[in-house]
Amino acid sequence: MQALILKARKQYHHDLLSKGILTVDKNGVPSNADKSSKLSISIARGITDQLVAEIKDKAVGQTSGAAFEQINMEFLQNTFPHLQNLRPGKWHIAKLGNRNSIKTSSFAQYAHLEYLNSLIKDNGQLASSLGNDYMVAPDVVIFREAEPDEVINRNEIILDDTICKYCDLRKSNGGLPILHASVSAKWTMRSDRAQNSRTEALGLIRNRKGNLPHIVVVTAEPLPARIASLALGTGDIDCVYHFALPELINAVKATDAEDSMEMLKILVEGKRLKDISDLPMDLAV
Repeated sequence: MQALILKARKQYHHDLLSKGILTVDKNGVPSNADKSSKLSISIARGITDQLVAEIKDKAVGQTSGAAFEQINMEFLQNTFPHLQNLRPGKWHIAKLGNRNSIKTSSFAQYAHLEYLNSLIKDNGQLASSLGNDYMVAPDVVIFREAEPDEVINRNEIILDDTICKYCDLRKSNGGLPILHASVSAKWTMRSDRAQNSRTEALGLIRNRKGNLPHIVVVTAEPLPARIASLALGTGDIDCVYHFALPELINAVKATDAEDSMEMLKILVEGKRLKDISDLPMDLAV
């Protein structure tokens, strides 16, 4: 019987290919490659050859990014809820956006941001002083519902009406869901926009009231040096996850690019870059 996460990983890559996100154009340039970089094309083509990409027109940038977010959300939906023995609870996985009623301020740790936002809207002087750096917008989130007392006390009486009046996990204390993970999906890291993930992470760190959620980035960027621009260092992002790390390693080795091989080794051995299949298990911690 095939392992669940292995099966989900194969479906993840199948969706990227079948939905026209990971493609190779008529000139042999994969959709996640920088066409101005021979090394980027070579590594990306090495990955797509392993994943067997079809030749299709390249998707428009913004469309590729939005579709990549969707497929990452679906991968987590197909894996994380199956880890109830490791992480019990009522979990939800959602893709945020301008039309989604769920915002960062919907969660217990960040509910106060809605109040700050309303103050700034009504006060131009306050807006110019504070700015809006505190407002963060993750691509995909995992959150947990607060638990009613009957669930908490199911096996023995853990709490009663005299104690635990302020803990977020207790539904009777307010009932807002708890943000467990923020997942930023970056199809490539071709511009400074990739660094938005770090800005979002710092916003989540600085502005929380309560526990810090997992903060991770998923990317299909083929160049190790560009991945390193976000992955190296600690303190903001937990880890960067590559959509096909074993395939990336093989593709980089095939290029004989020593600098890229060395950088990739540093990222992997330093636990700053992992495979997409590692993500659900890391989120169960």
